[in-house]
Amino acid sequence: MTIHEQYNNIVTRMIDYVDNERTDQADSTMKVPVSVYTDPEVWQREMDLIFKRVPLLVGLTSEMPNPGDYKTIDILDKPLLITRLKDGSVRAMFNVCPHRAMLVANEPCGNKGIFTCPYHGWSFSNDGSLRGVSGPDKFGSVDKSTHGLTQLPVYERGGLIFAALTPGLEVDFEGFLGGMIADIEQLNFQDWHYCGNREIFGASWKVAYDGYLEGYHFANAHPETINQRTYSNVMEFGAYGPHILIGFPQRNIEKLKDVDKAELWRHENDGFDFIRTFFPNVSIFVAPEITQIAQLIPGPTPGENRTILNFLHRKTPTNESERAENEKMMDWLQGVVDSEDYQLGIKVQRGLQSGAIDHITFGRNERGNQYFHKWVNYYLAGDFDAPKPEL
Repeated sequence: MTIHEQYNNIVTRMIDYVDNERTDQADSTMKVPVSVYTDPEVWQREMDLIFKRVPLLVGLTSEMPNPGDYKTIDILDKPLLITRLKDGSVRAMFNVCPHRAMLVANEPCGNKGIFTCPYHGWSFSNDGSLRGVSGPDKFGSVDKSTHGLTQLPVYERGGLIFAALTPGLEVDFEGFLGGMIADIEQLNFQDWHYCGNREIFGASWKVAYDGYLEGYHFANAHPETINQRTYSNVMEFGAYGPHILIGFPQRNIEKLKDVDKAELWRHENDGFDFIRTFFPNVSIFVAPEITQIAQLIPGPTPGENRTILNFLHRKTPTNESERAENEKMMDWLQGVVDSEDYQLGIKVQRGLQSGAIDHITFGRNERGNQYFHKWVNYYLAGDFDAPKPEL
C-alpha cells in the first residue's frame, strides 16, 4: 500500500467515525503505574536505554542550509554541535574541547569554518578535526588525529537531521525511521523556510508527550482554539514501527464525501489534519498557516521537560508583513501549547507525585498513548528478540 492509499483509507474511516459518533479504539483499556512518571530509577533507565541509543532529532535542514552553518543544542546532559560542511553533508559532535572540556561553540547558531576554544585557543575545523594548539612549543606534542571533537552517528533525510548520543554506536537509521521518514520525505521540508523556534517548559516528558497522542482532551482543554477547528475525541491511528500517524477530522470533513476516494489524501488541512510522531520525543503538525515540529527534551529531573517548538513555512517571507505574520503564528501556537497543554500537564505531574493513586488508565480511545507506552516498555526490557508491539 502506498502512503497516499494509506491516507485515503484513514480519511475514509474518519468520515465514518464522524457520521456514526465513533473513533478508533484499542481492544481494551490499559493501566500504567504512576511510578513511570515519577521514579528517578525508571527515568534514568529511559535516558540510558532509549534517549542515548535511538536516533533523536537534533536539527532541521532549513535551519542550516549553507556550508559553514552550524547550531548548538543541549539534549539531556549532552552539549551538541551540528555543522554543515563544504560538500553539503552534516556532522554531529560533542561541543566539548578535548583539552579541558570547555564548550567550543557558545552561540546558538551561526556560520563558521573554524571554531576556536575560548579558554585556551585550540582551533577546530567544522568537521571537528583539530587544526591547531596554541603555544605548541610550551604545551608539548599532541596527536591531532586523536584530539578532534568527539563525533556522533548522524543522518539527514527529508529535511530532518538525526543523531545518536552515544559515540561509536552502530545505528540503523533507515531501519529505525522506516516508513515515517518516507512519509515525511514527500513533504520536502528541506525546501521550506525555517521561521525560528520557541521554548516552553513542562512536566515529565511522558506527561507532555501523552498530550500530543490523543484528541480526547480537545473539548475541555482547548474549547476556544483546537476544538473550534477539530472534532474532540475522534481519531484514527496508524504506525510505522514505534512512530505514530494520527488523523484528526476537522469539523468540515463532511465536504470530503463528494471527493474521489483516490484523491482524499490531497485534502490534508482541508477537512482533516495529521500529527506525525517520531519515537520517542518528536511531534510534527503541518498546517497551512505554519508547521510546528516539537522536540521534547527530558529533564533535568524526572518531573520536568524542556520543549523546543520549531516552525517552518512552505514559502520564504518576501516582506516585513509576511515575516510579522509568521512571528504572530509562532507566538500564538506557543501560547496554546504552553497555557492549554503544558500548564495543565504541570498540574497532572503534581497529582502523580501526590501519592493519591498508584496507576493511571488509558481508555480504548487513547490508542496512541497505549502504543507509545508499550514501545517504552519494549526498549526498557532490552530484549530486542522479543515480539515488537503492534498497534
